[in-house]
Amino acid sequence: MSERVRPVVAIDGPAGAGKSTVARRLAEELGFVLVDTGAMYRAVALVAIRQGVSLHEGAALGEVAAGLVREHALVFERGDGDTGVRVKLGNAPPREDVSDAIRTPEVALAASVVSAHPEVRAALLDLQRQAGADGGVVLEGRDIGTVVFPDAEAKIFLTASPQVRARRRFAEVQARGQTNDDGSAVTLEQLENEMQRRDSQDVGRAVAPLRQADGALVVDCTALAVDDIVAQLHAFVLSRSSR
Repeated sequence: MSERVRPVVAIDGPAGAGKSTVARRLAEELGFVLVDTGAMYRAVALVAIRQGVSLHEGAALGEVAAGLVREHALVFERGDGDTGVRVKLGNAPPREDVSDAIRTPEVALAASVVSAHPEVRAALLDLQRQAGADGGVVLEGRDIGTVVFPDAEAKIFLTASPQVRARRRFAEVQARGQTNDDGSAVTLEQLENEMQRRDSQDVGRAVAPLRQADGALVVDCTALAVDDIVAQLHAFVLSRSSR
């Protein structure tokens, strides 16, 4: 166990398991800082797409990520809504708010590809660890408890059935009024297919694959209400904090 006064809470799990909503609520109840690492990879993917950088060129993508960190061009601010954070691009005000742009199906799928490159993960790893070094943070992503903070005091793995995860993501897309790049409506079947592809990419990648961390509390969120999940995790974190 580390010497942090307040614990690091590491939440991992597949896309659509409810990590963002639960992490935000849990951070609020604990009075902790929320760090959405997935948004970091989504931001890199968005910039790469805009710049025409191939999603399969690890070195070029690593430079995109390193450039964002080096130029302090990736900024996270406290926000409202399910994610609880606003993501902005630019090294000086007025920065562009890309909070909605990084949540499109296209960018979500691209982020899964981008995050598989060691160069990208290396560029963002120090940024993630710096954010949680002093404890008192809730970090959510795919490899928080296995790679970013393997010594986290409270490790959690959230999961849910693929069908429920796709329906949740579909509701989010509808609420934001998002469409495909060609203006057509995003369908539930499309999201189910993309979810399966992303799961395969996340679990099968060679670098930091999605998996349950040793000692993690596993919570199946398929049939649980958010309030019940948060209450269970809150109690778990408090139990780990007292050790």
